[in-house]
Parts: sequence; C-alpha cells; structure tokens
Amino acid sequence: VLVWDGLSAHWSRAMRAWVAEQDWLTLERLPTYAPELNPVELLWSSLKKRELANLAGDHLADVTDATEQGIHRISTDPQLPWSFLTHTELTLHPPTPPN
Repeated sequence: VLVWDGLSAHWSRAMRAWVAEQDWLTLERLPTYAPELNPVELLWSSLKKRELANLAGDHLADVTDATEQGIHRISTDPQLPWSFLTHTELTLHPPTPPN
C-alpha cells in the first residue's frame, strides 16, 4: 500500500503510467496539502524531536546516520509506526485476495 499525498509533482504522465502498470500496488491518494492525514509527517516529527534535535553535523552523512538510527528505533517498536496511522484516523482496507 502506498499512501501518497496529492502534490502535483507526483502525478506526471510518466508516473501515472507507471502506477497504472503495477497491479500489485494499492494506492491511497491524499489531498494536495493535508499533512495531518499523512502518517509519514508523524515519522518526520518523531525524528526531528529525537535523533535530529539540535543536530549540527559537519557532513550530510551525519544527518543520514541519525535519520537511519531514528527509523530503526521506530521500526523496531511494534506499536509506534501503527500509532502514526492511527493518529491520522485513516484506515487501510487491503484488497481481497483472488480465489
């Protein structure tokens, strides 16, 4: 499932054609600007409050490393990633597998 905001840059002809060819992909499209509906905004918020707070790295790699550490922290918590989705009040309805 891909939750995608409605930013116009995401909807070029080439991208729409690619998405249409992916029969395995379920696309949930959000309005153009609705950060409160986008679970990834909560992920970034969590990273900015912990791993990226007051970070003044000398190199881009410092930011990358801190971000990867934060993503690892979040992904190893069995509840935290789901809490981001819950906070949006959106639900996922996976497609019914074919018989």
